[in-house]
Amino acid sequence: MIDREAVRSNAKYLRQVRPIDPDEIADYVEGTPHPAVVRRVLREEAYDLGLCERDDGTFVPVGEEPVPDPGWKPERFPERYAAALEDLLVERDGANWHRGESGDRLREVIRRLKADYYEQNPVEYDAAVALGYAVYHLPDYYAAVGYVLDDLVERSLLPRRLRVLDVGAGVGGPALGLHDYLPADAVVDYHAVEPSAAADVLDRLLDETRRNFRPTIHRERAESFGFDGPYDLVVCANVLSELDDPVAVVEDCLGALADDGTLVALAPADLETSTGLRRIERTVVSDRDATVYAPTLRLWPGMDPADRGWSFDERPRIEAPAIQRRLDDAGGEPGTFRNETVKFSYTLLRTDGERRVGVRADPTRHARMADMEDYVTDRIDLLAVKLSRNLADGGNPLYKVGDGSERLEHYAVLTRASGLNRALGDADYGALLQFENVLALWNDDEGAYNLVVDDEAVVDVIG
Repeated sequence: MIDREAVRSNAKYLRQVRPIDPDEIADYVEGTPHPAVVRRVLREEAYDLGLCERDDGTFVPVGEEPVPDPGWKPERFPERYAAALEDLLVERDGANWHRGESGDRLREVIRRLKADYYEQNPVEYDAAVALGYAVYHLPDYYAAVGYVLDDLVERSLLPRRLRVLDVGAGVGGPALGLHDYLPADAVVDYHAVEPSAAADVLDRLLDETRRNFRPTIHRERAESFGFDGPYDLVVCANVLSELDDPVAVVEDCLGALADDGTLVALAPADLETSTGLRRIERTVVSDRDATVYAPTLRLWPGMDPADRGWSFDERPRIEAPAIQRRLDDAGGEPGTFRNETVKFSYTLLRTDGERRVGVRADPTRHARMADMEDYVTDRIDLLAVKLSRNLADGGNPLYKVGDGSERLEHYAVLTRASGLNRALGDADYGALLQFENVLALWNDDEGAYNLVVDDEAVVDVIG
């Protein structure tokens, strides 16, 4: 049995002097253990020691600088992950897994998954379902998580040394996206909670990650998992709608956060799961000392939104990988088994009070959405977060907006574009906007308020 504390002590000393070589440390440990054993201990202790393993096998201190902006815009799912998934398909059904009876079975699995998803039916993840889910959803879930992490990176809130808890990790789309988003010298102690057969797919795909991304899979239900922490990042991606008590799980996750950690929750963009995510967000923020970091900022102290809350982002499509194309081409239903859309809802929660933009509304300057009935037919000034891309199907561009006090939906309608209001269309999802001289109207057909942005209105990005 190796003296782990001796390895740790020597590593702590040498890290201040020179790169840590397992061969050298072996000479200082009683019994002179094999360097490979020392290397294994250093890998297991790397997060706690703050060490990054280099290609030459030595260890150096992980950088103190936060994760930089990687310019995340994936156009395709990385081939190494797609190849690993295809290896599992070949092991199960042979080289022609996408044809004949095996291909028909896989396509039927995906059809049932899509139907259950839209009908909100529970899904049991056996081996076949896990593979079907991976084929159809790995690429878009891989892409989505990076766009959400951008909100943290822009304010340098994602450290290079990272302990991660991935609740309901599934087949690994968000895990792989996180891995590729981070720089090569990041050190990640990654823990996945996944009780189903999806964990077998996840386990195989995590073999493709680099040496400083060290995974542990906990094959148990989220409801019974011990959320000990602390974790710098907790991810709940596309899982909350499947839990019996998602609020309790999110509250447990918040309790396991480091003081400066973030909980990232994602959901599909459809009405039921998206608004379900907002209900969970609102309940947790109301019940606990938690703050919405992004995107649905509360701009009025003491106020919370009560509208339907259907808000989602959409990013550039991700090219269907070869495994999707082969399955689709062999099925005789063009496009049915290709999933290239990247559309998602999300929330970022913190317990330290940090918000993506620290600005608050001023009652002496800004109208409050909770009081919009009083302003109908008036021109007003207000602050609001942009909570959609263009929702109009032709005609005037239309954007959902909110200030955290709204009781009903509010939409900004661009009727006449000008240089003074261009920011409404140009601003990213989640941007904080200042509106001046917009016309407040009631839309009886939609049961919502319209903020008319014409050539007399001014829109600016704040923060």
